[in-house]
Amino acid sequence: MSNRRPERQAPAEVYYGADEARKYTQNSRVIEVQEKCTERAIELLALPDNTSALLLDLGCGSGLSGETLTEQGHIWVGLDISEAMLDVALEREVEGDMLLADIGQGMPFRAGMFDGAISISTVQWLCNADKVSHKPTKRLYKLFMTLFASLARGSRAVFQFYPENDAQVELIVSQAMRAGFSGGLVVDYPNSTKAKKIYLVLMTGGVGPLPNALQDEGNSKNQALYQRRERMKQIRSGRQPRRVWIMQKKERRKRQGKEVRLDSKYSGRKRSSKF
Repeated sequence: MSNRRPERQAPAEVYYGADEARKYTQNSRVIEVQEKCTERAIELLALPDNTSALLLDLGCGSGLSGETLTEQGHIWVGLDISEAMLDVALEREVEGDMLLADIGQGMPFRAGMFDGAISISTVQWLCNADKVSHKPTKRLYKLFMTLFASLARGSRAVFQFYPENDAQVELIVSQAMRAGFSGGLVVDYPNSTKAKKIYLVLMTGGVGPLPNALQDEGNSKNQALYQRRERMKQIRSGRQPRRVWIMQKKERRKRQGKEVRLDSKYSGRKRSSKF
């Protein structure tokens, strides 16, 4: 899995060269996902209705997320470390202002300048050390500390990202809280492998309730299949004895009024290998 992650293959400014930047921008699937994630990020910002906000787009790339911001009537400033991505954005004549910058070095803006900030599939890149001088903890803290200062009080920042593991999630969240933000994670469609999206919703105006996550209520069959797979993973890894799982399954079938075999000392026994 990790060897397919772009941040494991090369630094962002190298990986997203001229060819990859064009390929990324022309991919219909990427365009659709970027649009949906940006729309959701804007929703999580909880901006006042019918207002045009000045927003910061961290890792703006070729302007796919920026186009959604423009369509919703907002003014935006984007930062990205890939010169090739920004060149494609200029060719596409997106309406935002863009800067070539490494967000791990902090925000170069005056205090309280922005009404909110979004970031789509970017912050996980800071969890890797591409240079000897790169310290992920320090770079994340620098990002969040300077972002906190750049946002108007009472505003929010929303980061959609793809963590490689739980340690990355903990690292990112801990540095955001250390920088002064409150908030937490919103996980949409947690039981879906493809639709699952993680958003870090950060607030500058004290502790407040987190928005509700989106649930895939119409996909109960897939959720049940997902849960069954997770139980089987637990059994195979030894975290849950097979007998426990079998007894739980039999209890569920009893509640459903189905016929269930009687319990015995042989329930869930380990069978010998067949030759």
